[in-house]
Amino acid sequence: MIDTNVLVAALRSSLGASHQILLAADRGKFEVALSVPLLAEYDDVCHRADSGISISSSAIDDVINRIAQISKQQTIHYLWRGILPDPKDDMVLEVAVASESSHIITFNHRHLKQASEFGISVVTPSEFLTLL
Repeated sequence: MIDTNVLVAALRSSLGASHQILLAADRGKFEVALSVPLLAEYDDVCHRADSGISISSSAIDDVINRIAQISKQQTIHYLWRGILPDPKDDMVLEVAVASESSHIITFNHRHLKQASEFGISVVTPSEFLTLL
């Protein structure tokens, strides 16, 4: 599953590993898990004026809509709240656990350490590209 910070990085620059992650997902190189709350967070964070994203709002919408199209829509039946240091990261863990994801792709290793207790590896975009 792809954390919001990776999506933001991918939309800021087409040169980095985060952008390559989105391209690989679009080509079906791996399955992306997504929940409605996480999709709403993608939309909220990417449209913030201070996000550092310079592409148009409609282009952001196109990318987010494409992610929604290619992702496995995951219903969350159990909330893993209060496990992680940052409560906003709990929804990332919930999607990963519910979808039985093998990896969380993020720049935020520190706040997602507990994912390993569920057998989920936390990797950066460049680490995940190496695995692909």
